[in-house]
Amino acid sequence: MKGLFKSKPRTPADVVRHTRDLLLFVDRNSESRESKREEKQMSELFKNVRELKQILYGNSDSEPVAEACAQLTQEFFKEDTLRLFIKCLPKLNLEARKDATQVVANLQRQQVQFKLIASDYLEKNLDLMDVLIVGYENTDMALHYGAMLRECIRHQIVAKYVLNSPLMKKFFDYIQLPNFDIAADAAATFKELLTRHKSTVSEFLSKNYEWFFAEYNTKLLESSNYITRRQAVKESSKSIQIEAFHVFKLFAANQHKPADIVSIFVANKSKMLRLLEDFKIDKEDEQFEADKAQVMKEIEAL
Repeated sequence: MKGLFKSKPRTPADVVRHTRDLLLFVDRNSESRESKREEKQMSELFKNVRELKQILYGNSDSEPVAEACAQLTQEFFKEDTLRLFIKCLPKLNLEARKDATQVVANLQRQQVQFKLIASDYLEKNLDLMDVLIVGYENTDMALHYGAMLRECIRHQIVAKYVLNSPLMKKFFDYIQLPNFDIAADAAATFKELLTRHKSTVSEFLSKNYEWFFAEYNTKLLESSNYITRRQAVKESSKSIQIEAFHVFKLFAANQHKPADIVSIFVANKSKMLRLLEDFKIDKEDEQFEADKAQVMKEIEAL
């Protein structure tokens, strides 16, 4: 007789809705988990987060199912589930935090009818990036929030927001944090911001060249922290400069530059030419030298 009353299997959307309800419960309640009800709710939440991860990533026995992933993604971004995940993350245990971080990361790449709906959601909730950025100041949460942030800046609208945020300057401090793992994670996010979306980075550097490289030189290249200084010189400095040059090259060669951008070029013409004249790379590269000469010619002609 028991077989007649088996509960219907939960759909991916059901799992998301139940998870959202549990997160709302956690958000409303204090840090205390002493009551049996709170313990039960937290236990259910941890299981649900693990189930969401398994739907998205599959397991040792099966690959993820595209339709299930699409259903999960669609339901997840219908309401503020992502905001709840980020807000409640500190209240989860370590394993659940890791699972939640992987869920959020995966969802940034999930398409529903060939559309990244995570991008649409984040465009309307860009303030969440502020929470993730300052998360580097929380030793327990920094690596989780950092991993989420790097996945979110896959979306150009998000990267543009972060680059132009007043909080962007905080990365120069985060990269110097005494905790090596957190500093390295911040450096990875910093590099991702400056290399993923070339047109956005080009626009950012054109408008923020002076303060950006002043901070880069004084806080990283001249840092009293040996590890920071070495990373800036060995890993980030040249790669960022070369990437910046390549996006700058496309920008300078554009024959249809907006009038306000032309004004910036003209106002900084002498400074740009001096910088380019002194800009060298470690090995001889004929293509680089030809590109540099062409860029200088374009700027001189303005």
